[in-house]
Amino acid sequence: MNSVVRLRTRNRSTSARRANGNGRAIELGALKGYLGYALRRAQIFAFADFIAALAELELSPGEFGVLTVIDANPGLRQSEVCRALGIQKTNFCAVVNEFGRRRIVLRRGVDHDKRSYALHLTPAGEALLRRARAKQTEHEARLVARLGEQGREQLLKLLGKLMETGAQP
Repeated sequence: MNSVVRLRTRNRSTSARRANGNGRAIELGALKGYLGYALRRAQIFAFADFIAALAELELSPGEFGVLTVIDANPGLRQSEVCRALGIQKTNFCAVVNEFGRRRIVLRRGVDHDKRSYALHLTPAGEALLRRARAKQTEHEARLVARLGEQGREQLLKLLGKLMETGAQP
């Protein structure tokens, strides 16, 4: 089963007017000034490109994040990965099960807690992550080409300010 989620989006300009199917321009009104709307549209654009980049590896952006965190923190518990990435535990079990089926993540019992599992990348998981990182580097280069390196740094700094307080407003 392919676990990659496909987004159906169209690449459109960021102008305030959008054309409908009849070619008539549609005014976005106040939406063009809302941060949340701009963030969501930018996320759709970035995810569509990233999803396409990872498609041949059968990884979603979220799964790439999970593998990256496990690689950086071998032995991290499933609940800790969920907390770090803001993933609900019920959704995460299916991801880990699929990773186990694909033999890219190994679950090991935790000595002092029989209900918890520590996660480790297998050699196949490490190889997959290397390939995915190469694809991510290409994706990042496409984004930087649109923003410029200075724009990238500025955007990361601004987004960091929004994330400073955590996932909750």
